[in-house]
Amino acid sequence: MIGDLLFDAPSIATRVRELGAEIARDYAGKTPVVLGVLNSAAVFLADLMRAIEIPCEYDVLAVTKFSEHEGIRFQKDTSASLEGRHVILVEDTIDTGMTLQYIVKALRAREPASLAVCALLDRPARRIADIEIKYRGFEIPDVYVVGYGLDYHGRYRELQGLYAHGTWP
Repeated sequence: MIGDLLFDAPSIATRVRELGAEIARDYAGKTPVVLGVLNSAAVFLADLMRAIEIPCEYDVLAVTKFSEHEGIRFQKDTSASLEGRHVILVEDTIDTGMTLQYIVKALRAREPASLAVCALLDRPARRIADIEIKYRGFEIPDVYVVGYGLDYHGRYRELQGLYAHGTWP
C-alpha cells in the first residue's frame, strides 16, 4: 500500500537541478565519469546527467544486495577505465551503507583521481557503515520509499513523486 507523498515531482526536479549545478561547479574544467548503480538509480541518473551542464561520461554498474551470508558481488561492472578519473557514484538510497561501502572500496582500488557519492535519498537512521555523501538529494525518515524509479517488488517505479510505502520488503 502506498502511503504519504514525501516529495512531489516539482520538488524532485528542483533538487536534481541543484545537485547538477553543484556537480558542474565542483568539476568545472574536468570530465567526470558519472557512474549509476542499477536499477533504482536509473531515473535519477538520467535526470541528473541532463542537469550537469559540463561534459561528462556516464556508465552503470549493478550489484547483488548485501546480506551477511552471501556478501556482495558485481552483476554488471563498469566498462569505463576509472584510473586517474574523477568519479561520481550515483545511488538512489543510502540505507545501512554496507552495499555502498563495498562498491566504494572496489572503485577506490581502481585508483580514480577522486571519488564522490551522490545519493537521491539518505536514510541515516539505518546507517551502519561510515559513508561520506558529498551530494545529497533528500534526507528521509526510516520508511520504505517507492516512486521515481524506486520499487516494491517491481512495482511503482513509474510514479513521478516519492511516496512512503507501508511495508518493508
